[in-house]
Amino acid sequence: MLIDVRDLCKVYRMGDVEVHALRGVSFTVDKGELIAIMGPSGSGKSTLMDILGCLSKPTNGEYYLEGDEVGKLSDNRLAEIRNQKVGFVFQTFNLLPRTTALHNVELPLIYGGIRRKERRERSQQVLEAVGLGDRIHHKSNELSGGQIQRIAIARALVNDPSMIFADEPTGNLDTATSQDIMSIFQRLNAEGNTIIMVTHEPEIAAYAQRVIHLRDGLIEQDKWQKSETA
Repeated sequence: MLIDVRDLCKVYRMGDVEVHALRGVSFTVDKGELIAIMGPSGSGKSTLMDILGCLSKPTNGEYYLEGDEVGKLSDNRLAEIRNQKVGFVFQTFNLLPRTTALHNVELPLIYGGIRRKERRERSQQVLEAVGLGDRIHHKSNELSGGQIQRIAIARALVNDPSMIFADEPTGNLDTATSQDIMSIFQRLNAEGNTIIMVTHEPEIAAYAQRVIHLRDGLIEQDKWQKSETA
């Protein structure tokens, strides 16, 4: 079992007001799953993703990642997990616009203290894997939205993480480019990567094997389905 979430709660305090973003969420994830998390605005999707990605801690409840209780880990250990075990793909890409594709992908390896030669080799390999082997020296502001998202996926893969979290990964892309991106995710999943993505688009959720629907901080539905092929 890769993820075990037990009665997860998250409360945000804004002055005298308490906002209950998660109200007791429990589920497990096995290695190799491709999951979509859906729900209306304010349902707790992004909060859940932040906790699963070790970007924040729950107010109550337990989160076990590969057997370790995340809430009891030090900040340094959480930083190691984010750098080594988790890959993030965001809707807004979060790339450096005037920097080459290769350097953008290298960044997690730089933070990890990997030597320059190995950084270059690993970064080039993952860029080739997402179909950008001929664009490694292009700056991200010279590329299309779909190509930029491929760079973001390559960056998420470069440390060979246990899982990939994608927050609205096709939200800024047209239909054809979205299908291309989902084909990459499906191929990565077929190769053994665990992928959890937040999406508000049913067409994108259809590519997942399992869909978790949130509403008002609770799991409304958790269902398996036959995924579509991009």
